[in-house]
Amino acid sequence: QVDRYLYHMRLSDDVLLDVMARFQAEMVKGLGSDTNPTATVKMLPSFVRSLPDGSEKGDFLAVDLGGSQFCAHQVKVSDDGKQSNQLESKFYPTPKEIIQGNGTELFDYVAECLSDFMETKNLKHKKLPLGFTFSFPCKQTKLEEGVLLGWTKHFKVRGVQETDVVSSLRKAIQKHKASFVPAGDLDVLALVNDTVGTMMTCGYDDQRCEVGLIIGTGTNACYMEEMRHIDLVEGDEGRMCINTEWGAFGDDGALDDLRTEFDQELDLGSLNPGKQLFEKMISSLYMGELVRLILLKMTKEGLLFNGKVSTALLTKGKIEMKHVCAMEKYKEGLSNTKEVLTELNLFPSEEDCIAVQHVCTIVSFRSANLCAAALAAILTRLRENKKLLRMRTTVGIDGGLYKTHPQYAKRLHKVVRRLVPNCDVRFLLSGSGSGKGAAMVTAVAYRLAAQRKQIDAALAPFLLSLEALREVKNKMRTELEYGLKRETQANATVKMLPTYVCGTPDGTEKGKFLALDLGGTNFRVLLVKIRSGRRRSVQMYNKIFAIPLEIMQRTGEELFDHIVQCIADFLEYMGIKGARLPLGFTFSFPCRQASIDKGTLVGWTKGFKATDCEGEDVVDMLREAIRRRNEFDLDIVAVVNDTVGTMMTCGYEDPNCEIGLIAGTGSNVCYMEDMKNIEIVEGNEGKMCINTEWGGFGDNGCINNIRTKYDQEVDEGSLNPGKQRYEKMTSGMYLGEIVRQILIDLTKQGLLFRGRISESLRKRGIFETKFLSQIESDRLALLQVRRILQQLGLDSTCDDSIIVKEVCGAVSKRAAQLCGAGLAAVVEKKRENRGVEHLQITVGVDGTLYKLHPHFSRVLRETVKELAPQCDVTFMLSEDGSGKGAALITAVAKRLHNVG
Repeated sequence: QVDRYLYHMRLSDDVLLDVMARFQAEMVKGLGSDTNPTATVKMLPSFVRSLPDGSEKGDFLAVDLGGSQFCAHQVKVSDDGKQSNQLESKFYPTPKEIIQGNGTELFDYVAECLSDFMETKNLKHKKLPLGFTFSFPCKQTKLEEGVLLGWTKHFKVRGVQETDVVSSLRKAIQKHKASFVPAGDLDVLALVNDTVGTMMTCGYDDQRCEVGLIIGTGTNACYMEEMRHIDLVEGDEGRMCINTEWGAFGDDGALDDLRTEFDQELDLGSLNPGKQLFEKMISSLYMGELVRLILLKMTKEGLLFNGKVSTALLTKGKIEMKHVCAMEKYKEGLSNTKEVLTELNLFPSEEDCIAVQHVCTIVSFRSANLCAAALAAILTRLRENKKLLRMRTTVGIDGGLYKTHPQYAKRLHKVVRRLVPNCDVRFLLSGSGSGKGAAMVTAVAYRLAAQRKQIDAALAPFLLSLEALREVKNKMRTELEYGLKRETQANATVKMLPTYVCGTPDGTEKGKFLALDLGGTNFRVLLVKIRSGRRRSVQMYNKIFAIPLEIMQRTGEELFDHIVQCIADFLEYMGIKGARLPLGFTFSFPCRQASIDKGTLVGWTKGFKATDCEGEDVVDMLREAIRRRNEFDLDIVAVVNDTVGTMMTCGYEDPNCEIGLIAGTGSNVCYMEDMKNIEIVEGNEGKMCINTEWGGFGDNGCINNIRTKYDQEVDEGSLNPGKQRYEKMTSGMYLGEIVRQILIDLTKQGLLFRGRISESLRKRGIFETKFLSQIESDRLALLQVRRILQQLGLDSTCDDSIIVKEVCGAVSKRAAQLCGAGLAAVVEKKRENRGVEHLQITVGVDGTLYKLHPHFSRVLRETVKELAPQCDVTFMLSEDGSGKGAALITAVAKRLHNVG
């Protein structure tokens, strides 16, 4: 009979999966800025951004308002290696005149209780941080501020709604300042919902805990959401705890098909009709009343107690949760049920006891089912956020219904596991979660503030002011002039090497050319076919050969023999071994040139260390290696720097291109300088391309004021200590190593990776620059950042990932700004050379850092614009400057030679 009567309260798994889907939709609605105003599940940001990591320590106070009693707590947290905490509490009643009076009286009462607690515990002489657990829906804009949206749980205090409750508590503490002396300026550091407090308390004991659930007088859930999904808060880095306020689920009619006549009657008789409908279906505050309404109707219909309606059944609130719990103790048989009903003057028969027990079971089972469905929706969202097929997590849980009901916990666990079989869920009971939780949130906030200070201190030297960048620009300009002047060139750090490239393409170039490209760990040989006239085009065929590390660091003869072997393979492959083709040799290392086909190596960079090369002519070394092989002959027309090749490639497309920039493994700039300014080359007519070799800028100590201890460590551990200092701050080859040094330092300070320096982090070169580009990508969620770090053998938390991303950002931004400051000096020099007020010029750019890093090119452009406002600079991406560019230089040299 009871089953038939309460048929609508028995929910199948299909119905629960449907409820789960509805709740998921409401969560999405609550997170969206456009849809939040009409969402019933408000998804309130709590501004709690981090879970405890075990390193928290100190003494904290907490006050807890929201249940049937008001509590004050003192929490001592220690990180003495045992990760322990002690809790001392005192409970105070919450009289009806206080919880249904006015706001001033309520907060005065809280301040008085807190003062009494501090007196009792002899804490008046201490100034302790205070956390405030306030278990009602609040809209927060920061951790220590919360505007009350509306009262729940029988609270009806006037004049508090739509006001900041933290501000009200502060005022009350100030009013009772004398009671708190010398801690009169006691400040509230965190406002916490009891659900968030529960998650944080359990999170201290189990770092997998990222969901909090309250199922007692009220009900609610919170969980850690990805910031990128929270439209209501600016920023998309990291995570934040969302207080779902799920009690209002269904207030828009979404659960009307599941609500029974008893739910409707209960709602009409409540303090807030039409509101908190989900809470009214599942929380202990309403469960006893729901049972009473069902028993009353069944009695009126003659199904119970011989149809006799007693006063108990007519009195609202007469059947309480404690009665339902007692009657569901099946181990006691029917004796408990009979005892409870007799106490209520209902005098049941055995059949009545069986029926009433069954009613209680159906009502409490429905509560557990609905709670499980909503919780399963949260767990599914967490799993999907993490892009996991299977997830292990912990739910921190608190509340009288869960703790005291004999069957509730078991039912809830069973249904959750059935609804989300791909989540391995541990349910962890919170010990005084709401109070201790507020202290934990305060402790975490304290820890994060201290960590933030240390991280800011470590990264402060990377934040360059506009003034500092102007100084870099001016120093670079001075060094450019030193490099051009005969008397200062020998000691100049920016060598300003003449390239003997005296023209840019004019479109009449044509023919077949070979190009060699040596500048990194790979070596390329290219055949380039250039057409002129109306069918003007450039066709390229190339093959890439590896240069093993041992060849890079043996003798020069072995290196050039290897290069010639690669050329022979290519000529064979292309079937052109017999042709004596003009050749351009891109040699991306500092060379002093006496003519376009003579280049003396000044010094190796980028990891090359081949002996007997420095001070030698690399074109002669190549010719000798070809002679030694004695298989083919080539007409070596030009030795070319990759930067010059980049400028020439873009110059082929845009005649306004007179600057070349490489921002990749290395860093360099070239530009067309007026011959009259180049004192180390005879002649004053026309222009010549100058290869600045600006990587050596600062080798004389002129930028020591902006070099950090991390730059010094990278320099000291490099193949060429004390040299190429500017390049080591701006180029892709070194940025990852700077990041690694910072990460080691932060880990030593206990700010990263739980203070453990892994073996992989100790390895020089592990942090390649490509990882910076990936980590800083705006499209990459922190989860993917964590995966990249895991590939590097770095087991990171979400917080670690945020810090690593911040470190990468600081290092790469400084690199782009320094590069921009140097380039601004070059474009300003070009403007002055031309004697114009306003310069329009194109810069040809190549290099993986510029091409692939998500922010480098933007920051570089912005810096140039800021530091050279009278120059309108267009940046043109080069298409294979070192290959095509070498062929074009060779073609231009041939053309100018023929003209000559």
